[in-house]
Amino acid sequence: MNMNVPRLPSAPRGIPTSIARILLGAAGAGYLAYNGIYNVQGGQKAVIFNRWGGVKKKVFGEGTHFCWPWLERAQIFDVRTRPKKMRSISGTKDLQMVDIEMRVLYRPNPDRLPVIWSRFGTDYDDRVLPSIISETLKAAIAQFDAAQLITKREEVSKLVRRNLTERAGMDFGIVIEDVAITHLGFGREYTKAIEDKQVAQQEAERAKFLVQRALQEKKAMIIQAQGEARSAELIGIALEKDSSYLELKRLEAAKDIANNVARSNNQVYLTSDSLLLNVLDSSAMDLSKK
Repeated sequence: MNMNVPRLPSAPRGIPTSIARILLGAAGAGYLAYNGIYNVQGGQKAVIFNRWGGVKKKVFGEGTHFCWPWLERAQIFDVRTRPKKMRSISGTKDLQMVDIEMRVLYRPNPDRLPVIWSRFGTDYDDRVLPSIISETLKAAIAQFDAAQLITKREEVSKLVRRNLTERAGMDFGIVIEDVAITHLGFGREYTKAIEDKQVAQQEAERAKFLVQRALQEKKAMIIQAQGEARSAELIGIALEKDSSYLELKRLEAAKDIANNVARSNNQVYLTSDSLLLNVLDSSAMDLSKK
């Protein structure tokens, strides 16, 4: 029994091939866009590694750049200034041990990024800075006494910065922006010796001050005594010629007594002789006659 099955129309032979090409092209474009385009942000630089030629010498700045996928790879470096702290125990010129901490501001030299990547890798700061900072710091501290580290702290920082800048810049391509000593500690015995010395100096200064004050007080007393003696001498000379000065003092004393009695809340009855108000006293008259 023959059954007539209807046949479906066949699709054109070129359509699957076209769709495959479109999909393949889109996949290739997506792969190329994802792996071949990279962005360099502000404060960053990029270095290209080529599988055939190695690290390229050209350094790329901020912006969007293109590299060949699989064949090339971009490495981004941060070229902004960063801090690095180092702590070390060093010996001074007078054989004292010093616990010193230093803060270093550094950044990589953008022009030498290919060399830095080839020689030290992306963690160049952890590989290089601890050793050269410690070496430079120990060499600088050995040139000063323990006491000079306190009085010449800025000079020590400048010396470390100069030596560290030369060593890091010439040999490793690292730019040193600033160096500062953030902590300076001495041994227990040396610290106690410094404290005892400061206490002794303060006591010496206090003793010196007391001596100076005693001398000044002595001079003041001598001057005062000389003034009183001269005053008494002049008063004696004046009384030999005229007793008016004595009478004036007598009246001033009487005035002071009267004022004190007037301000008192108690009732006081005194004679004029007690108040020194009897200006017609016979003794005064006799003195005036003399």
